[in-house]
Amino acid sequence: MIDRRPHLLQDRYDVVVAGGGPAGLGAALAARQAGAERVLVVDREPEAGGILLQCIHAGFGLHHFGEELTGPEYAHRVLHDALDHGVDVLCDAYLMDLAGGRVKLLSAEHGVAFVEAASTVLAMGARERTRSAIRIPGDRPAGVFTAGLAQRLVNLRGVLPGRRVAILGSGDIGLIMARRLALEGVEVVGVFELLAHANGLARNIVTCLHDFDIPLHLSTTVVGIHGRDRVERVTVAPVDDHLEPVLDRSWDVPCDTLLISVGLIPENELSRQLRLRLDPVTQGPVVTSTMETSRDGVFACGNVVHIHDLVDYASTEAALAGASAGRYATGHRPAADNVRLQPATNVAYCVPHTVSTHHEQTVYLRVRRPLEKSTLRLSTTDGRIVHERKLRYVVPAEMVSLKLRPAVLADFHGDSLQVEVLAR
Repeated sequence: MIDRRPHLLQDRYDVVVAGGGPAGLGAALAARQAGAERVLVVDREPEAGGILLQCIHAGFGLHHFGEELTGPEYAHRVLHDALDHGVDVLCDAYLMDLAGGRVKLLSAEHGVAFVEAASTVLAMGARERTRSAIRIPGDRPAGVFTAGLAQRLVNLRGVLPGRRVAILGSGDIGLIMARRLALEGVEVVGVFELLAHANGLARNIVTCLHDFDIPLHLSTTVVGIHGRDRVERVTVAPVDDHLEPVLDRSWDVPCDTLLISVGLIPENELSRQLRLRLDPVTQGPVVTSTMETSRDGVFACGNVVHIHDLVDYASTEAALAGASAGRYATGHRPAADNVRLQPATNVAYCVPHTVSTHHEQTVYLRVRRPLEKSTLRLSTTDGRIVHERKLRYVVPAEMVSLKLRPAVLADFHGDSLQVEVLAR
């Protein structure tokens, strides 16, 4: 992939974007299309494109581009769309601080530099939970990897992490790596999931596990790692209704590698440094219908706000954030949101956190538990139904979208509305 860097940083930009993954690049493109003349993307990696560069499997782009692409193909398109529209991309660089519209950068090319920014978009993505984050007891031998690190080793370095692999967690990266390793002749002894339902997309359960006869053990977790120099075995155990391991029913699984795929954490150190208001569930910034954070002129999108199941949806969200940042930088600021959304029955969170009666917007949400037949309901706190939609099924692994038109919200200026997913 071709990466272009600016030979000279400008003193002032209309929009500065932190993060050069698909969300950051999409936001930068949208900002240019919205009228921002100078847009800079700052990315810490040597090459822009984000995590997609190591995702060589297909399945990307069906919603956003209308065709199926691999991860590198998707990244190539969004990068060159941005470059072709005059976006500057600075790699090997960090956005260190943001104070009063003055952005502090640290880069291999320019050292410490300061630029003025009329608006900023945060698109730093997310990182994987590690063994330390979930506190798996036992020895500390070699052979314990996050699924994303294993993916990087196999797809970009041509190195297999092991020959007999157990996977903890049924996140999408873990499922995809189960298939990838099986195709390389590695024995995948099983996927062990703490919850009673899988956390990956249904299509990945089928194409990555069922098609390769890889067993999925639900309500089961790893309670011990054993080995001196290298992993020799892991101990797994079923869990009870309170997710506590039943140790007297545990058993050992011989393996030389354990991959951990137990979720992603939004990369929000910069958000905390800026003292943005954060959602305790998503661990990302609280945002308005224009993806503006609690700080004027600072917008956010992608996995830094909430974890997306498809990159296509992250790109859609990025387009909104970037366009909003571009309009902000050029002096076009919409009226403030006037309706607050509250997650209620079987809804873990919803993004954005507030909406407006003045324009159409899409709300994304995740449920807490699976339901076969359900109703998505928007209602007032006193029970008056505002909007309803029947759903065939819902699972926590897949986001649910709710499109709200101004006519639906016209009578609820200043109200708080509850978002629920109810069994029917």
